[in-house]
Amino acid sequence: MPNLKANDVEAASRQVDRLFESQLETLKALVRIPGIAWDAFDASNLEASAAAVADLFETTGLFESVEILRAEKPGSEAFGAPAVVAHRPARNGAPQVLLYAHHDVQPPGDASLWNSTPFEPVLVADPIFGDRMFGRGAADDKAGIIAHHTALLSVREILGKDFDLGITLFVEGEEEAGSPSFRNFLEKYQLRLEADVIVVADSSNFSTTIPAITTTLRGLVSQVFEIRTLDHALHSGMYGGVVPDAMLAMVRLLATLHDEVGHVAISGLHQGHASELPYTEAELRADSGLLPNTELIGTGSILDRIWARPSLTIIGIDTPSVAVSSNTMQPVVRAKVSMRIAPGQDPESALEALRAHLETNTPFGAQISFGEIEMGSPFEAETDQWAHALMSKALSHAYAADSVDIGIGGSIPFIADLKEVFAGAQILVTGVEDPDSRAHSPNESVHLPTLKAAMTAETLFLLGANARAQG
Repeated sequence: MPNLKANDVEAASRQVDRLFESQLETLKALVRIPGIAWDAFDASNLEASAAAVADLFETTGLFESVEILRAEKPGSEAFGAPAVVAHRPARNGAPQVLLYAHHDVQPPGDASLWNSTPFEPVLVADPIFGDRMFGRGAADDKAGIIAHHTALLSVREILGKDFDLGITLFVEGEEEAGSPSFRNFLEKYQLRLEADVIVVADSSNFSTTIPAITTTLRGLVSQVFEIRTLDHALHSGMYGGVVPDAMLAMVRLLATLHDEVGHVAISGLHQGHASELPYTEAELRADSGLLPNTELIGTGSILDRIWARPSLTIIGIDTPSVAVSSNTMQPVVRAKVSMRIAPGQDPESALEALRAHLETNTPFGAQISFGEIEMGSPFEAETDQWAHALMSKALSHAYAADSVDIGIGGSIPFIADLKEVFAGAQILVTGVEDPDSRAHSPNESVHLPTLKAAMTAETLFLLGANARAQG
């Protein structure tokens, strides 16, 4: 692997410094477009978002083609959301690098919980947390798009347009909606997307001062199920104390999913181990907003618990709300559980284990039936390859701190698709977020010094990758 040259480090930092303020304005313009890939939202905003991204990369002058493309959703004639694909081929033995991000964003949620208007970006200087840009998508993942764009502009200024490195850009438009057409998209445009290295800019760093490459991700298994004990609703005063209603059965069943200290109580699930990095309970409490008297669940290393062991959350229950409740025993209750599975566990076996547990522990002879599922495979990167070493070095230079390998407790299911379709590619999961970015939540923000360092690191990575053509 070629070493990063001192003049490359200086040149990358200089170019990012020069571009940074104008790139913040570009990021603001993207944040103002409320591109949400959910059916309940105006699809024209997604079209506008894709067009803005395509224009952005067209003007770099680096690509042979910049296109807005779509693929069919599985089992449907409908097409998925618009994605932007740009391509320039590698020359003289240089690698082909695919840069991934997504331009769609989460819905804003309850506007009253925001300190600003979700789609009007606001810069805030904070003496404790540092300068930040607030707005939906400011971190997840429009900052990833801007990091790619800034790195490409910087490489162009340092090397000129006539460099050997191949670049493919893939900016998806439906990641926050579960990427329904993603696998079809990869297979439909596989030849256009083939790469030696895939850089996914959609993750987090260990902190605002310590950069990271995400090397493990937990997988996902979610299950909707229904409990039924009666063929019709009953007056609770008439039959309570003898007849178990569906809510009682559901509550008892849900309580079996964890043991007395909070471990997932489903047998047959894999348990892993996380990197040994310093992370205290105080840091966890600050990052998560845990209330002072609320105790942690589980035992052992905190990072093991959130990166490398299974977890389970009850994310929805359908039953009358308090506002419309009456003295009625419910005949049927529906719930949805979301289970994160450790790297090394396949989602099919985890789903079987979850269903077996629910069937075995359903109380009172109640009927249980299963509905919709969602599954995503976990991810574990190979860390002994040249791209990982180069990115680690680039991050360490850009942040002036040693890069670390981290896990993420959440899932990015499409990475498993990338790994399957492009089996020979090295996959690097990076990002511009930090523990207080609050992606998906009100008051989402990107930490501006982190964003700037991410731009510099990616510039250095591309310069180093280009040097492989000569080395």
